[in-house]
Amino acid sequence: MSNANRNRLITTLFSAVCLCVSASSFAATSTGSLTVSATVLSACSVTGASLAFGTYASSQIDNSAAVSVTCTNGTSYNVGLDAGGGSGATTAVRKMTGSVSGTLSYSLYKDSGRSTVWGNTVGSDTSIGTGTGSAQSISVYGRVPAGQSVTAGVYSDTVTVTLTY
Repeated sequence: MSNANRNRLITTLFSAVCLCVSASSFAATSTGSLTVSATVLSACSVTGASLAFGTYASSQIDNSAAVSVTCTNGTSYNVGLDAGGGSGATTAVRKMTGSVSGTLSYSLYKDSGRSTVWGNTVGSDTSIGTGTGSAQSISVYGRVPAGQSVTAGVYSDTVTVTLTY
């Protein structure tokens, strides 16, 4: 190899080394962090429905309706039903009030066999669940017992649904 070629090779290598050293000295980095956070609050809502027993002729009538509960995913809840507005009503025996006079007794249950009365005492006679973030349907089973002697007319009651979470 001639001196001229050798000098060109040395100059080229030297230039390449200088570029590498210069490029790396300008490529310094530093890191930090970005903290990201959010708070998800427990929230619930409840929507009632209508429970229509139809025409009563002294025979037992059973029917059901559904209450819709929507709670934040993972939120525990209780659904209670009060005694209603009928005079002398309890959660065991609720009373629809007639348009003319009198009352028609009925009961609301948590189960289709109608053996567990639905009340309003958390931890005792309410329905419990855990939210999924979507609407959940909870059945309410009603019964008007046979053998009641009532005046003809239209009977109704309003039961308050209480959602505790």
